[in-house]
Amino acid sequence: MEDTRIWSFEKSLWTGDADVYRELVDDECVMVLPAQPFVYKAEAAIEAVSDTPRWSDVEFSDQQVMRPQEGLITIAYKATAHRDGEDYIAYCTTTMRRLEHDVWRVVQHQQTLPPVAGGATEG
Repeated sequence: MEDTRIWSFEKSLWTGDADVYRELVDDECVMVLPAQPFVYKAEAAIEAVSDTPRWSDVEFSDQQVMRPQEGLITIAYKATAHRDGEDYIAYCTTTMRRLEHDVWRVVQHQQTLPPVAGGATEG
């Protein structure tokens, strides 16, 4: 999959509804999200998306694409998402595997929130 299509695929996961997740998220996917219970298997992630308002727009920066082997793509990026005056920033990774020609599924996704300014630090 070429880079332009990768980022379009990823954007659809941020802005699309639960049907998009059902189509693009593998049954064996694992996700780590910044909300309880934090670690989700595919069906739980789809259910969580069904109950969450979708982002109206998302921009990606600090984008990296890795192709460690044929049929496997891992991306890393900073996401800045928007909806109804609300902004959300997270650092993310997603891994996709090819099932067949032009058919890809997400097998891993992770979001890390940046530290809050003035928050507690370890020391």
